[in-house]
Amino acid sequence: MKKLLLLVAALAIVSCESEPEAPKDYVTLSGKIENKNSDSLTIRSRTYSKTIKVNEDGTFKDTLKVEKGIFYLSDGSESTGIYLENDFDLNLTLNTKMFDETIKYTGKGAIHSNFLAEDALKTEKMLDMDFLTSLDSTGLEKEIEKITKDLKEFYNSKKEVDSTIIALKLKDVEPMLGMYKQYAGASIALKKELPRGKVSPAFEGYENYDGSKTSLDDLKGKYVYIDVWATWCGPCKAEIPSLKKLEKKYHDKNIQFVSLSIDDDRAHGGSWEKAKESWKAMIKDKELGGIQIFAPNGWKSDFITAYKINGIPRFILVDPEGKIVSPDAPRPSNPKLVELFDELKI
Repeated sequence: MKKLLLLVAALAIVSCESEPEAPKDYVTLSGKIENKNSDSLTIRSRTYSKTIKVNEDGTFKDTLKVEKGIFYLSDGSESTGIYLENDFDLNLTLNTKMFDETIKYTGKGAIHSNFLAEDALKTEKMLDMDFLTSLDSTGLEKEIEKITKDLKEFYNSKKEVDSTIIALKLKDVEPMLGMYKQYAGASIALKKELPRGKVSPAFEGYENYDGSKTSLDDLKGKYVYIDVWATWCGPCKAEIPSLKKLEKKYHDKNIQFVSLSIDDDRAHGGSWEKAKESWKAMIKDKELGGIQIFAPNGWKSDFITAYKINGIPRFILVDPEGKIVSPDAPRPSNPKLVELFDELKI
């Protein structure tokens, strides 16, 4: 009888040990960030938001209760897609110096977020706007067709990734590429209408920050890099640090930097006076250099309409003779701009 009781007890222990662990009703997210940009991370979706503390050494750990799906993880400077589902146990590592290139997930559920990271890199490489806008209309059409085919094949090959992610990616391919095609097509058409070597449209007597008047003809003899911007434009302001670095690097070279604000009454409560006040305040606050001028009629100013500007920031490069080098030049943050300057021996 004693042996039987011992056997029953042993079986009970084995039975308890072999029972599967109940799924957790939360996600565990931990990791380490090298060269961290802030002391927190934010996880967001349309209906969810949570801030996770990042320790001094870059490590972090927290739990999240979520409805499964794609979320966005941000460190305040950059963001990436992450797929979360309760019971996942994810560990993330990345180096902010090469944010997208170094993101890696391990642990339960990692395969789905690793796919999102791989997809982001692949899409960025395929959609090289400098390359797309260098094509003619026929070449652009063929390239978009090729990218469409390659992306669909890539998504359909990922059998191990959650099917809802793949379905969403497949659904988004054509709308996404349609937008890129439209943007690249407009740039190609612009370069055809305003080709390199054509005399540039001019601005005359635009108000300078110091109260003087500036015309494009006044700047002949040097290359002129024109930044068309506005105080309310987020992407414009994001280029300011890179523009400052360029101005410093080329301050004694054969080039002048002009920032042309298109702030207008519509963006400032119907008041042109407030538009100019905001413009001058930001120049002072951000310590902006170069030549700072104000377009007298905002979007409707002759120079703006002549260059067919309907979105900002836009960057224009004019040669010392007042002829167009590029009606849609690379942004200050784009290494292609310095390559162009080197090509021109500026």
